[in-house]
Amino acid sequence: MEGIRVVLKRKFSASQFWNDCRKHNVTVIQYIGETMRYLCNTPKAENQCVNNVRIVIGNSIRANTWIEFLQRFGHVRICEFYGATEGNIGFMNYTGKIGAIGRMSVFVKIAELFALLMYDTESEKPVRDSRGFGMEVVTGETGLLVAKISKVAPFSGYANNQQQTDKKTLRNVFQEGDVYFNSGDLMRVDREGFVYFQDRTGDTFRWKGENVATTEVTDILIMLDFIEESNVYGVKVPGHEGGIGMAAVRLREGMAFDGSVMHQHVESYLPAYSRPRFIRIQRAMNITSTFKQMKVKLAEEGFNPKTIQDPLYFLDDEKKTYMAMMEDIFSSICDGRLRL
Repeated sequence: MEGIRVVLKRKFSASQFWNDCRKHNVTVIQYIGETMRYLCNTPKAENQCVNNVRIVIGNSIRANTWIEFLQRFGHVRICEFYGATEGNIGFMNYTGKIGAIGRMSVFVKIAELFALLMYDTESEKPVRDSRGFGMEVVTGETGLLVAKISKVAPFSGYANNQQQTDKKTLRNVFQEGDVYFNSGDLMRVDREGFVYFQDRTGDTFRWKGENVATTEVTDILIMLDFIEESNVYGVKVPGHEGGIGMAAVRLREGMAFDGSVMHQHVESYLPAYSRPRFIRIQRAMNITSTFKQMKVKLAEEGFNPKTIQDPLYFLDDEKKTYMAMMEDIFSSICDGRLRL
């Protein structure tokens, strides 16, 4: 039996990617993280639709990137999937529904293999009812994905790390004695049964009693023509509960940051509680080896202009713009003279 030919390259190159596909007659490509968006950001070329790729499979593609990819590089079948090495559940979008990671099948409904639980981002725990059991969200709302642990769908845990294993298991979710795998991911299911990834539990933050999904805010920010990349996260503010929105962005080459345009944009598309209050301009974004954005260090660094060398901006609702973040503004926020 003849095996499938696989083409590997030592380092990902967006500029050479399609030339390599044509050279080796590639028909199926795999993506992770932001690689699809990197391809969409390459200069347009006359032969960009000339390739034999028919299937694209991977995870973490944004809906707007999905649409742009199809427009730029031809009609191909994109199969977005969801799963974790240690997890006991996975999804695959076979139908091409833009933005979805899969669909809830009749079998899944009957077997009750997973559920989306109401989740409190402040306590970082699922919401429990008066009896101590978990509460499912209604269709269309965002909830924590949990999957029932059974012989059919086991969870072996982490070798020599019982603490981490316990962290990923939830007990007595719907009845005494049941055990569920805690994915740590927030999902929603629409009326057609399509499943959509919303955010990681650690990435979602709470401000003024409202949950803010960082991926949703990011999708809005990158609609602006001068923003190339955006990484949204919550930062702590003295005297306030939860975290307030901040975004690290990278500007498109040759373009400048426009505070007034950005203010008008976020005011049009985002509710007040989820609009980024602080903007940090970076030359390069911090990403992992699998092209995932890093937020923890940025959140820890906060918005102090004394310690951050990157240009910082502050959302001024009265002046309807993002203005340069000065030390007096920072001091006013910290001592409570400037209300957020």
